[in-house]
Amino acid sequence: MDIQFSTENLHKVGEIIKRYPEGKQKGALLPILHLAQDEFGGWLDTPVMDYVATLLHIEPIEVYEVASFYSMYNLKPVGKFLFEVCQTGPCMLNGSDQIIDYIKQKLHIGVGETTTDGLFTLKTAECLGACGYAPMMQLGKTYREHLTKDKVDAIVEECRVKAN
Repeated sequence: MDIQFSTENLHKVGEIIKRYPEGKQKGALLPILHLAQDEFGGWLDTPVMDYVATLLHIEPIEVYEVASFYSMYNLKPVGKFLFEVCQTGPCMLNGSDQIIDYIKQKLHIGVGETTTDGLFTLKTAECLGACGYAPMMQLGKTYREHLTKDKVDAIVEECRVKAN
């Protein structure tokens, strides 16, 4: 597979790199990894990370270190809908463990797994910065707050409808 950004995203990469001083292009790594994840199937395969390294003139290990550190990057394929449930203190005190267990039971997957139909992946996340709305999760670019079993059921159904 020949990996290359679309013309539009290659232009964006150039614009992002220009924001940083000569020799400091590694600073562009996070936003370029987001572009790569969006363009290349929702996850960062090793050849994709190697490609990003060549664009930034850095060693591949420097990309792997960053991509494996941040939970917003997926290092294996994920479902069309990614449930990232917060598991830090305030959310746990308000029932995130029970919500995670309920999602696992409802979708028949464990944390880090994807349903057999490829629709749903369950991940846990560190603080998502919405402690007053606990328990909560991120679904795509939106937060789903004050989660209950009924709300999880509605979210799953909403996603199934969107998938069709």
